Amino acid sequence: MTRFTPKELEAARDRLVPDVVADGLKVLFCGINPGLMTAAAGHHFARPGNRFWPVLHLSGFIPRRFEPSEQAELLSYGLGITNVVARPTARADELTAEEYREGGRILGAKVERLRPRWLAVVGVTAYRAAFDDRKASIGPQQRTIGSTRVWVLPNPSGLNAHWTAATMAEEFGRLRKAAENPPVGAGLRA
Repeated sequence: MTRFTPKELEAARDRLVPDVVADGLKVLFCGINPGLMTAAAGHHFARPGNRFWPVLHLSGFIPRRFEPSEQAELLSYGLGITNVVARPTARADELTAEEYREGGRILGAKVERLRPRWLAVVGVTAYRAAFDDRKASIGPQQRTIGSTRVWVLPNPSGLNAHWTAATMAEEFGRLRKAAENPPVGAGLRA
């Protein structure tokens, strides 16, 4: 892992981290927003303490633990990554309520265009703020975006001590099973 100086991390506030997306994915994972290390590296979930990559492997979505620099390989498994808010910050609490709401609108339009089977938002607080759903909890949601179902996953940040890698992998695994088994009567998309 590359080490960045404080100056390099501050300079990353102006960088955008490109989405890893394609039409018709099984699951589009959606982070809150890029951290400064992620923005400096240019790869999603790049902070060493973030458990996204290990949990993605432990849950069976990918056959081995990927490094953030291998994020493009997710597409071959029908997986992608985006964020609710594109602006990098040192902490998610630097985001405003309006940024979350606008991010939710942008994300909704992106999902309608890309039509993944599932949108998986990693972080219930971010989901609640972006979609104005104060009662949302971890797991599948009633909300759909077009034909896309929504699942809220625990935030894989190392700061989220309420969830271990093992318990997160169980929840991610529940989503994996749902994504691999489309609902009865689901047809192919044109």
